[in-house]
Amino acid sequence: MKTLTLLLTGTVLSAGLAVAPAYSQGSTGDASPVEQVEGQPPAEGNEGVQAGEPVETEPANAPDQQPAFPEQTRAPQPADMPEVAVETLAEDLPQLWAMEFLPDGRMLVTTKEGAFHVISAEGEAGPALGGMIEVASAGQGGLLDVALAPDFETSNRIFFSFAEPRDDGNGTSVGRATLNLDDNGGGSVEDVEVIFQQMPSYDGDKHFGSRMVFSPDGDLYVTVGERSDDPPRDQAQDLDSGLGKVFRIDPETGEAVDGNPFADEDGAQPEIWSYGHRNLQSAALDAEGRLWTVEHGPRGGDELNMPEAGLNYGWPVITYGVAYSGEQVEGGITSQEGMEQPVYYWDPVIGPSGMALYEGEEFPSWQDAFLIGGLVTTGLVVVHLDEAGEQVAFEERVPLDARIRDVRVGPDGAVYAVTEDPDADTSAILRLTREQ
Repeated sequence: MKTLTLLLTGTVLSAGLAVAPAYSQGSTGDASPVEQVEGQPPAEGNEGVQAGEPVETEPANAPDQQPAFPEQTRAPQPADMPEVAVETLAEDLPQLWAMEFLPDGRMLVTTKEGAFHVISAEGEAGPALGGMIEVASAGQGGLLDVALAPDFETSNRIFFSFAEPRDDGNGTSVGRATLNLDDNGGGSVEDVEVIFQQMPSYDGDKHFGSRMVFSPDGDLYVTVGERSDDPPRDQAQDLDSGLGKVFRIDPETGEAVDGNPFADEDGAQPEIWSYGHRNLQSAALDAEGRLWTVEHGPRGGDELNMPEAGLNYGWPVITYGVAYSGEQVEGGITSQEGMEQPVYYWDPVIGPSGMALYEGEEFPSWQDAFLIGGLVTTGLVVVHLDEAGEQVAFEERVPLDARIRDVRVGPDGAVYAVTEDPDADTSAILRLTREQ
């Protein structure tokens, strides 16, 4: 392992840093022109803002929009911000999308091109696992998230989301497989089957989502995107469409869970849990077992939500921020009766991808905080909820000088961040610990 740097979140590391243009909403190798996504640069965490003041100091992309309540954006930094040591655990990996810890401390990772690999606890990468089915890897597609079954230690089953090539286009799907590993860092996935498909298909290469989270009851939440283009992005508002939704499915059957909010509504897809979402690439349970998500908004509209059954989160009818062109989105309104406000939003955006609840001893001040990967802010965003667990009390940034695609808390309490370099098609895994 190689030590990269020592960071104190929220304090000055260097002066006069140049800020690069903000890239597309978590794009994974897409070809969106830079001029579409230029806006106010976000804070990266090294601006020297003092505790008690918001880390974000740049003007908003939509300065005329006002938050619905004071705590909805630009929360202050906490008084206690830890010094963070960063090591490179593994580097020169193929471009990754997600990581999951196995019970023995090894890491199972997904690659954009469509393969699984196992990374040893020491950072050694094994060969691609055999047996995987084809994925659509163009643009923002690829092999996306991976989650271990709740009974993994006895079943060896894994679940994965991926951009699935189809005769009439593509879409986000969920697969299930049995992991069969050998003693040399390799192995295969067996009994691979697709258990759920986002429908309808669409011939595009953007906004697939997707994260998967098991509920405390063993149900599987699946987040997807609304495919970006206008149309079909307006189908995020349609209950007969699977675009722009959070689903709750039975992992055994891939079907709707009993009690889903629209299971008995004619014409509605019964797997839908919540709707009106844009592009959901971050999801995690909080300390109480409730689902939270962060979705890519337009320029200046990334938002944190706690999706509840049957509720409409507004996209594209209401949103904070503006279109990449600088024009208003659907008239520029930020609220409407029957549509939910985000718990929190970022303007400028962070480019969210990957999310974990911190539970461990390495970072006591982060206990029960959300760690969110920043593709645009090139680091971690740490979100602390208030005592009621309903609003954001504090926000801090950990600059890592790399696009962060996924975040996990290791069995040792350290934080592991997956970086990506779309230009080089490579990734690294960073290990974050508290400086002693």
